[in-house]
This record gives sequence, C-alpha cells and structure tokens, in this order.
Amino acid sequence: METILQQLAQAARVRVAQDRQQHSLEELQLLCRLESTPRVPFRFEQQLRQAAGGLGFICEVKKASPSRGVISPDFPYLDIAGAYEAAGAEALSCLTEPRWFLGSDQIFAQIRRQVQLPMLRKDFTVDVYQIYQARLMGADAVLLICALLDPATLAAWLEVCEKLGLTALVEAHDPTEVKMAVTAGARVIGVNNRNLRDFSVRPDNCLRLRELVPPDRIFVAESGIQGAE
Repeated sequence: METILQQLAQAARVRVAQDRQQHSLEELQLLCRLESTPRVPFRFEQQLRQAAGGLGFICEVKKASPSRGVISPDFPYLDIAGAYEAAGAEALSCLTEPRWFLGSDQIFAQIRRQVQLPMLRKDFTVDVYQIYQARLMGADAVLLICALLDPATLAAWLEVCEKLGLTALVEAHDPTEVKMAVTAGARVIGVNNRNLRDFSVRPDNCLRLRELVPPDRIFVAESGIQGAE
C-alpha cells in the first residue's frame, strides 16, 4: 500500500510532466539566467540567522492538509500573509501543492507581490525542474525532503540551489536522514515532528534529533506545535 508521501510524490511527478509540456527545463534555465530583477541570494537563510534571541518563526500559509482536511474554508491568504509579516515572522512558507493542500503557484505569486519577507515554496520536490520554477516564482527557498531523494540527488540539487541563490530547507525525520542532510552539506536542516509516511506526530522528535545537527547549521523544528507551551 502506498504511503501518503508516495502519493504526494507521484502526483508531483504528474504535475511536472504537464508543466514540461508547456515550458522545457532548458527554457526555465534560460529565463533564470536572463532574469534582471535584483535578488539578494540566500535571503531566507540570512533572515533566520538574524532572528532575535536565536529563535525565529517560519509561518505557513496553508488552506488544507492530508491530516487535517480543510483548515481554512474561506482562506483569506493575503490577509494571513500580511498578518504574519506584521507580527514579526522571519519568513513565510506557502503551499503550492494543489490536490491535498489546495495550494497553487498563483497563490504563491500573489503573496510574493504583497509581502517583503523571504518565502519558501513548499511543495514535494521530485524533479530539479521544480527548483527552477521556484526561482522564477520569486521564491527564496525550496523544500528538499530526504525521504524522497537519494544522497547523490540531494547533493546535486543542493548545488543547483547554490547556483541560483536559493536556500534549501532539507527535511529529515530520523537519524539516518539527518546524517544524510549533514553529509550533503545542507545549511538549513529541518526535523519534521510529523511522520510523512503515516502522518503520526511525535512533538519531541526535533529535540531527540537536535544533537545530530552541527551547531553551525540552522535547525528548524517542523510541525506538531499546538500552542505556546
């Protein structure tokens, strides 16, 4: 039986195949080279490093999820993003996965035009094509999930991100994946408290694995936080 993560990944491959019919990878690469808009490289990473007191927040704009269903039926995403910015968030995460999370590239683009904060295009990256897409959408960061990649692919895609000035948030869930992220040279490593294979939540997973991440890397605790406690 396929896990939820495997279903998400397969749906992402279908979307990429459809997008490639409209614009080839070579077209996207050319557009990235020709882009004239000034861009501060690795702005997402820099913003997190500058967080007051060493603790910052990546706040997420998300209409729905496989575990919760529809979270925000009316989903005033521009208001949500603006409220995050006004409240002092370091960065935004915006879902672009359309089937389970009800996100879209268009929602991302509209928020990008409104806010000044660094933005993570949160999707299930299964093809290098999506990294170039994210760059052209105005993203400052992309999500690379260790469970979807082998070590060689992760290292290669980190190099692509480096050339494009994008931060890669490399997500892990267990000790093996954390070591994979560290070895590949990821500078921003997230530990997900939610197991993407069955969506169970262990709120202390990030604490359990924290010591495996070198102190010079940015450590992100992902998911499972219900309140200030």
